[in-house]
Amino acid sequence: METLLLMVVSGAGFLVAYHTYGRFLARKIFKLNPDATVPSKELHDGVDYVASPKEIIFGHHFTSIAGTGPIVGPAIGIIWGWLPAMLWIVFGSIFMGAVHDFGTLVVSLRNQGKSISEIAARYINGRVRFIFFIVVFLVLLIVIAIFGMVIAIVFDKFPSSVIPVWFQIPIAIGLGHAVYKRNRRVVPSTVIAVALMYGAITLGAVIEARSPGALTITSIGPVPATGVWTIILLAYAWIASTLPVTTLLQPRDYINAWQLFVMMGLLCIGVAASSLTGELHMAAPMVNPSGPGTGIPSWWPLMFVTIACGAISGFHALVASGTSPKQIGNEQHATFIGYGSMLVEGFLAVLVIICVGAGIGMAYRVQATGEILTGHAAWSQHYASWQSADGLAAQLSAVVTGAANMMRTLGLAEVVGVTLMGVFIASFAGTTLDTAVRIQRYVVGELAGDLKMPLLSNRWTATTFAVLTAAALAFASGADGKGALRLWPMFGAANQLLAALALLVVTMYLRRRGGWACIVAAVPCLLMLVITGWAMTLKEIEFYQAQNWLLVAIGAIIIALAAWMTVETAILFVTPRHTE
Repeated sequence: METLLLMVVSGAGFLVAYHTYGRFLARKIFKLNPDATVPSKELHDGVDYVASPKEIIFGHHFTSIAGTGPIVGPAIGIIWGWLPAMLWIVFGSIFMGAVHDFGTLVVSLRNQGKSISEIAARYINGRVRFIFFIVVFLVLLIVIAIFGMVIAIVFDKFPSSVIPVWFQIPIAIGLGHAVYKRNRRVVPSTVIAVALMYGAITLGAVIEARSPGALTITSIGPVPATGVWTIILLAYAWIASTLPVTTLLQPRDYINAWQLFVMMGLLCIGVAASSLTGELHMAAPMVNPSGPGTGIPSWWPLMFVTIACGAISGFHALVASGTSPKQIGNEQHATFIGYGSMLVEGFLAVLVIICVGAGIGMAYRVQATGEILTGHAAWSQHYASWQSADGLAAQLSAVVTGAANMMRTLGLAEVVGVTLMGVFIASFAGTTLDTAVRIQRYVVGELAGDLKMPLLSNRWTATTFAVLTAAALAFASGADGKGALRLWPMFGAANQLLAALALLVVTMYLRRRGGWACIVAAVPCLLMLVITGWAMTLKEIEFYQAQNWLLVAIGAIIIALAAWMTVETAILFVTPRHTE
């Protein structure tokens, strides 16, 4: 019953936080104004700046910030125990992550929907624009390059997901056309789109069951399957990122959001059903700080950069100052979209903790022997060492196994649960890829405009630059498209450092408005600067000991630039303030 209690208490906590702290931030701190001019109307262009219903933007925003982050992060972070992971997810989401996302979204809304890099120039100084650009460009470069490989791995592991994931494209285009061109009502159009999506999921499962492996790609000449999928997905991302946002990106993300809501509903019912029947118990230890001699690194500070998207993530600032502020039609919708979506993501991370901490204990098959383990023995088998828990395949298998076990209590066959989870994970990775390429285009275009380089500032060339640089990284180590793995070890710390820097900008925005309001961003900012600075230092030592000079050099540059920006901001912060 402890798992059911965890789910109910955390869910109730998120609801209370939204209606108390979220409203406090909206009314007293940022003072949202429903009559304020918003970028979607001021700069309407029918491509990027398009005012849209808040429910549709919520779906786009949520699926874009979530991706696979709240799935893989908690699936690793639970190795330090379910209690610290849960506390970080719940309180981190409410007081840090949601403040970060909401604050960045509001500041961007009030600055013509510009990126956090451009906004930093206004509220700190022009020099930090280039500091931010380097960090942002690097984070997005890794995300774009790695997620093609992520989706390829999902397609290989769950072949039944191939058809439904690609079928989402025509379904999304049809939904966008119905709502924006034919003025059809959103609710019935959504019902039809979601029904078609689950029809595609059924089709994929049936084809895979009757002809196993028929939907997979093995290789084309010397290029292995992961490389082939990476090329296909980057080409798709180029097309999707140059089309008007209402044509594909926004409706596809909206459909995926409904897929998530259905999946979260099934998981909640599965947790309740399996708890009430006495089958579900927490198999993971409550606290497992580990450390020297265990093969598992100490939880401080690495847990706080390992569990990112479920609590706070710098990538969210790129979405909140990228695609979303260009689509919001009313400033007051920022609370629902910015603060609310982060809390929903936190709840998703809670469900993942239950999947990998308790669901996996219902039944776990040992691949080498075929033996079925249960309880703590099952959890210990999967999390026997840091190496066994790390890696995408291990994370996905833990989540999918736990989720399928719990959904089996609802009468769903294991193959159905596995298919649903496979499509869910691949779809979310796809939304992250789409959004990351579009945001990278914005960032490149803005910098090119500042540098008076018009050729690189238009959407076609900026998108091409974003895709080609990611492709160069992906194939830097060979035809398998896994080159981004060389930089992946530093992504977690760099991503969380970006969150700290975004909070710096929000802090300075509130500081310039006067009063004590900046404390709501300043305290999380200081905490993240300490945590990520510490984590990056530990990573630098690890890279140095491994003689990985590429990561040593890149890590040192990022630490130096972040320190530079922090010092510049601190000096500005203590100078006499002025209001806007």
